[in-house]
Amino acid sequence: MLESAGLAVQLVTPSQAKNLPGRPKTDRLDAMWLARLTEMGLLRPSFVPPAPIRVLRDYTRARTHLVQDRTRCWQRLEKLLEGALIKVSAVASKLTTVSAQDMIRAMIAGERDPAVLAALARGRMKAKHGALVEALTGMFDDHHGELAQMLLDQIAFCDTRITALTARIGQHLAQIPAAWGVDADGSTGPSAGTGPGAAALPAARRLAEVPGISLELACSIIAETGLDMSRFATAGHLVSWAGLCPSARQSGPRNRTAAKGQGDGYLRGHLGQAAIGAARTATFLGERYNRIARRRGKAKAQVAIARTLLVITWHLLADPAARYTDLGPTYYQTKIDKNRKARSHIRQLEALGYTVTLTQTA
Repeated sequence: MLESAGLAVQLVTPSQAKNLPGRPKTDRLDAMWLARLTEMGLLRPSFVPPAPIRVLRDYTRARTHLVQDRTRCWQRLEKLLEGALIKVSAVASKLTTVSAQDMIRAMIAGERDPAVLAALARGRMKAKHGALVEALTGMFDDHHGELAQMLLDQIAFCDTRITALTARIGQHLAQIPAAWGVDADGSTGPSAGTGPGAAALPAARRLAEVPGISLELACSIIAETGLDMSRFATAGHLVSWAGLCPSARQSGPRNRTAAKGQGDGYLRGHLGQAAIGAARTATFLGERYNRIARRRGKAKAQVAIARTLLVITWHLLADPAARYTDLGPTYYQTKIDKNRKARSHIRQLEALGYTVTLTQTA
């Protein structure tokens, strides 16, 4: 309402304008005090994206909630089957496979013979016929079938809504000029930047070139960070705003361990999902994840890759002409000091009582 009236609105954290002890407190005095602090530049406004990005954020967060609801339905279905002593998930990789769904629908339709149900397996699951027969031998009856059908209907409803929201997100993002690409001839528009030789790709496609970030995740990340990176002076400011770095707690010579900031939970979730995807690739990010995971564990490695992805995002959105270039999984090997490593191995062998002579290969 205030923005529509042409006013510049700032959202400020209450901790920056606490009431002073012994000072009278009324609404009028509070307003005057806030005005003085703002005039002197003592209040830092929080990041509030423009209206089009806020609308996009509503769409992407609604899709996130629907995906979470669908996951919960699959988990409830698995628990329902296990309560009936049906252990399909112990043989199949997950219940979302086509074979597992065919077996569940057959049980709902009234089929109870484990051998018949196991014969519905497809692909590599056919080789697990004996294990499937044992897993499908249980106490599944009509009331389990009724509840399972309700859960499948709810999953189908979520699938339909997720598909519709995904299409709507793409349409809305195409209406934001800052997300448009630039063709080779300099023209821009909703469909620009997708052809060969484009001067700048659309924002979502630039992010989708990064390992681990799909087009859907790219739209969700843009909805949280916005497209104007001038709001964040450096990539480190964006990382701090997202809550992917620890706070500073230093007093005199002592540096205390501090918890990370609260940040944007939705953005951290999207980046964590992208980090898991990047960890499975034979790329620079995949190798970086493996190196950190070996030393400090998978949880810290996931956060580290999420932070790296956010830094990459800042650079790609700050410069529309920028493109992601992977350094390759062998990047760290090319940076190793070979002589230092050789000396380290020689010392270890000599400590074991060996005499080492090195010969350079041709």
